Amino acid sequence: MPETFQINGCTVKPGRQVTVNIPVARLHTHTEMTMPVHVVRGKKEGPVLFVCAAIHGDEILGVEIIRRLIDSKRLDRVRGTLIAVPVVNIFGFIAHNRYLPDRRDLNRFFPGSETGSLASRLASIFMQEVAERSTHGIDLHTGSHHRGNLPQIRARLDDPHTLALAEAFGAPVIIDANVRDGSLRQAVMEKGIPMLLYEAGEGLRFDEVAIRMGIKGILSVMRHIGMLPKAHVAKAKNGPLIARSTTWVRAPKSGILRAGVALGSVVSANERLGVIADPFGQNEEKVHAPVPGIVIGNLNLPLVHEGDAIFHIARFDQEDIDESLYQELQEAVNGQGDSLL
Repeated sequence: MPETFQINGCTVKPGRQVTVNIPVARLHTHTEMTMPVHVVRGKKEGPVLFVCAAIHGDEILGVEIIRRLIDSKRLDRVRGTLIAVPVVNIFGFIAHNRYLPDRRDLNRFFPGSETGSLASRLASIFMQEVAERSTHGIDLHTGSHHRGNLPQIRARLDDPHTLALAEAFGAPVIIDANVRDGSLRQAVMEKGIPMLLYEAGEGLRFDEVAIRMGIKGILSVMRHIGMLPKAHVAKAKNGPLIARSTTWVRAPKSGILRAGVALGSVVSANERLGVIADPFGQNEEKVHAPVPGIVIGNLNLPLVHEGDAIFHIARFDQEDIDESLYQELQEAVNGQGDSLL
């Protein structure tokens, strides 16, 4: 194992923990903005895992996951190196905003450019200082625009190493998701680095179950790749559900939505999901599920316009979801059972 590990010119020796503030840009006030990075280096050789959050500045749930992860006593036994970046989009985080000051979505500008826009430069810094130094990655996200997500992993499952990581994480649902152009996941995959995207909760909100499930999942991945000792924990009776496709249900009309299903609900094709009505209740229209599956995302704001995405369904045939697996899913969603810390 090399005696030193360098990031932004800072040397981290085996057995040490260091917080490095990587310069990003300055505000109009000449105040320097930095991206904080915490490096935990074990005494023994092992993988290099990066865990990052708040690529979208309003997705604060991942920030809390990383805060608790760094505080975990389990890291005293780590092998290899953990690179934890709680806030990537520092500008959006300060402004409680998803985007950068120029209204660009950072997760559409990877791998970035040293001479491009602010988004492109920030993406380039992250790739050079964090991603390209790693052997594995986990990116933490939440729902946006008043939408909540059931804890889930999104990954390209045609890669066996990534599939193994996704199963090790232990989220209730795994989505076989294509990458988006310019996303961190695409840029990291092109470097040959297996990476997971954890989606859970809602922007600008904490969700204790989603937080604890995220920490548990990261630690499980670290055990799987040899960064932490194997733990003797009870395994779930059923493995996670793997969905090969998902469907958004959109509002057929504008009005006030009364939802009839919650996150984690198992629905059949044509089942009623809710009702949209005007403020007087005189004109109502039912919303039905176009496919069978599990509700993995929903709109928490009752006020909708025609065409708004209101329910997200991971498609499963009804026979794939037996009663014991459904019970396990509900226990995980409600913060019960062995799936949490």
